[in-house]
Amino acid sequence: MSHNLSNSPNSNNPDIKAIELLERLDNSEALHILDVREPIEFYTHNIGGLNIPVGHLLNRLEDLEWDPADEIILICKAGIRSRTAQSILQQNGYTHTRNLTGGLTAIQRLKS
Repeated sequence: MSHNLSNSPNSNNPDIKAIELLERLDNSEALHILDVREPIEFYTHNIGGLNIPVGHLLNRLEDLEWDPADEIILICKAGIRSRTAQSILQQNGYTHTRNLTGGLTAIQRLKS
C-alpha cells in the first residue's frame, strides 16, 4: 500500500494551505493553532497559538483545552513535525486536524 504524504491519513483532515490560513488570520477568525516547534523557535517568530513541542505532545495532551472535534491547525517550520503531531492527535481521538502545508516557511514566502 502506498502512502500519500501530501494529504493527511484521514480524508476528513485536509491540509491547509498558507494562503487560506493567512486569510483566516486576517479576518480575525478564532482559530485553534498548535505550534509544535521548540520554544526558542516559537519565541523568535510565531503567528500565535499554543506552543507544545512535538516531542512533548503525547505527555501534554491534557494541556489542550479544545474539544477533540474542533478544527486544530498544526504548524511548524516546514510541515514535517506538524505532520507527526497530527498523527499523534488523530491516534488520541482528535478528529479535525489540519497540517499547514509548507509550514511557516510557506507563510513567510507569501509575505515577502
